[in-house]
Amino acid sequence: SRGLGDVYKRQSYTCAKCHTPAASNIDALVTKHNAVVPDANNSTQREGISCAYCHRIESIKHDWMMNVNVVSKEERSYFGSLKEHIDSPFHKIKTDSAHFNGGNVCIGCHSHKKNKYDMNVCSTNVKHELYGTNCVSCHMPKVKGSVSNLNETKEHTFHGFPGTHSHQDMLGKYVGLDLNESVAKFDIIIDNKSSHALSLHPMRVMQLRVKVIRDGKTVELKSENFARVIGADGKPMPPWLAKELVQDTAVKGNEKRVVSYDYVLQKGDKVEATIGYYLVNKKMLKDLDLENSEVATKFHLFKTESFEIKK
Repeated sequence: SRGLGDVYKRQSYTCAKCHTPAASNIDALVTKHNAVVPDANNSTQREGISCAYCHRIESIKHDWMMNVNVVSKEERSYFGSLKEHIDSPFHKIKTDSAHFNGGNVCIGCHSHKKNKYDMNVCSTNVKHELYGTNCVSCHMPKVKGSVSNLNETKEHTFHGFPGTHSHQDMLGKYVGLDLNESVAKFDIIIDNKSSHALSLHPMRVMQLRVKVIRDGKTVELKSENFARVIGADGKPMPPWLAKELVQDTAVKGNEKRVVSYDYVLQKGDKVEATIGYYLVNKKMLKDLDLENSEVATKFHLFKTESFEIKK
């Protein structure tokens, strides 16, 4: 029988519009029913999002299915945000773009994505909350070091793009983990200080793990999952086949989620709370032939906090 991956390969790779927008065969990739899939040997696809691509986005066309980046056609000319900059010997630098300077260049790809069933499968910008924010303030923070070897500066905008995959420590300050103790139980509070949901990708599952260490022994308490599950007929399905929202327990933007544990703490106990994620919902591993994939099945750590009971 054909797997879900086989079904998808017969369709177009519309993901290329955001994941490999500078691909040399972008038109073929997004053309429906031509079975053209990403090629690992094509350097323009392996590179994904290049410096030149983002720095040439002059505006965003807001569309119903997904937004579209409008890329400047002016050759050897790039947008920048530094008002005082060197004159590059290689290209022109334009600093008069309100769109680029507003820090919302990301919204072209990271706003929303609907499938053919008009299902919003992945959305950062559900209620247009990001239009009044600045994405780069969190995902491109200022770090020490010169901006280039042509112009010495004390700091520069970090281009490693912190996320759940990498540089988690840079985003950790936007997710608080706290403990509130009462007589017969205790609560772990997850404080999502960002303007969007803690878990965005429809295949991902966030998980809170809590353990109590007492007299050298560790007691692991029940884990709590948070996910936005999409699917059809009440069952989880991959994004391209989803027709409905099956379940939504994701921690929303600016939400404080309280998870209670019926466990009596004692003086000297140490409570360790960890939040992390699985790249793929376990219920979808078999259908996607990812049961033996290490990266898809492992628990990815995001943040850990420890609390010592001193009462």
